[in-house]
Amino acid sequence: MIFNSNKFYKIPIHYHIIFWVIYFLFNTFRWGSYFNDYLYSLKSNLIGFPIHMTLCYLNILVLMPRLVYKKRYALYILSVLTAIFIMVIVKFNLTYLLLDQNVWPEGPQPIDKLTLNYTIEMMIGELYVITFTTAIKITLDFLKEHKRVTDLEKSQLETELLFLKSQVSPHFFFNTLNNIYSLSVEKSNKTPKVILKLSELMRYMLYETKNKRQTLENEILCIQNYLDLERIRHDERLEVNVSISGDIQDKEIAPILLLSFVENSFKHGVNKNIGKVKIDIIFKIKEDFLYFTISNPMPATTKYEENLSKSSGIGIENVKKRLELGYNKNDYKLSIKNKKNNFVVKLVIRVS
Repeated sequence: MIFNSNKFYKIPIHYHIIFWVIYFLFNTFRWGSYFNDYLYSLKSNLIGFPIHMTLCYLNILVLMPRLVYKKRYALYILSVLTAIFIMVIVKFNLTYLLLDQNVWPEGPQPIDKLTLNYTIEMMIGELYVITFTTAIKITLDFLKEHKRVTDLEKSQLETELLFLKSQVSPHFFFNTLNNIYSLSVEKSNKTPKVILKLSELMRYMLYETKNKRQTLENEILCIQNYLDLERIRHDERLEVNVSISGDIQDKEIAPILLLSFVENSFKHGVNKNIGKVKIDIIFKIKEDFLYFTISNPMPATTKYEENLSKSSGIGIENVKKRLELGYNKNDYKLSIKNKKNNFVVKLVIRVS
C-alpha cells in the first residue's frame, strides 16, 4: 500500500528543514503583520513550532504506522486528539511563563487561564497543521509507490517480451536443424550452404535483436536469408514471390516479429503439402505503417483447423502476445483468414 513509514526517512533531511523554515517564516510574518509586532510573533512561533513539529512527526512516524496501517482507526483518532490536547496544555503554560500572561492575544478577549474556547481553537489549529503535513506525506508516498509499481510493471513487461523473443529463436532453429539433418542423411551437397545461411541467421538473432526495435531493412534482410535457406532445401518445388514497395529506410519494427509468420507459412504451407508450393510475401510501406501480407496454400496432407491458435503452435500465438505487449492497440491490426484454400495473414503495423 502507499502507507509505508520507512519511506519517510528516505526524504532528504534538507527538504524537512526547508519546509519548516518556510512555514515558520510565513507564520511569523503573518502574525507579525496581524499584531503589528514582529518580535512578539517571532517569540510566539519559537514556542509553537517545536510543538507543531513534535505533533507532526509523532503522527507520521509513530501513530500512523502503528494504528492507521493496522486499521485501528478509532484508537488512532483518540490518540491524535489526546496528543493535541496535551500539546495545547504545554503550549499554554510555556506561553504564560516565557512570553506573556495574555496567552491568546488574537482571541476575542484576554485570558490568563486555560479555557474551553481556547482549548478548542488551539486544537483545531494544531489539527490543521497535522492534516497539512500528513497530506504531504501521503502524497509523496503515493507518488513513490506509483513509480515503484510502474517500474515493476515495466520490468515484468520487458522480462515477458524477452522470454517470448527467446521462444522464437529455439523454435526456428529446431525446425532448421531438422532440415539440415534430413539433408545430411541424404548426403546432399546443399548441406554446407544451408549451414552457412543458418549461421548468418544465428548471428543476427544473437547480436542484432537485443533492442526493442530493429530496422525494418535488417528484418527484411533476415527474412530473405531465411527464404534463401528454404529455397536451398526445397529447390524447384518451392516458388516464393516477394514484393517490396515504399521507402523502408528509417523504419523500425520489433525484432524477428515478421519472421514468425514466414516460418509458420513454411511449416504449414510447404512442409505439409506435396508438389509445387507457392508463397506470396508483400511488404508495402505507406506513410508510418507497414502493410505486410503473406499467403500460403492450406495443408493438403492433414486436416487444417480453422482456429489458427490450435494449428500453428508457438509461432503465431507468440506473435500475438508480443504485439499486445510491445505495441499500443492503435499501432497494429492483425488479420488471419482462409481464402480459396489459401491461408492469408495481414498485418498493418506502425514502423515510424
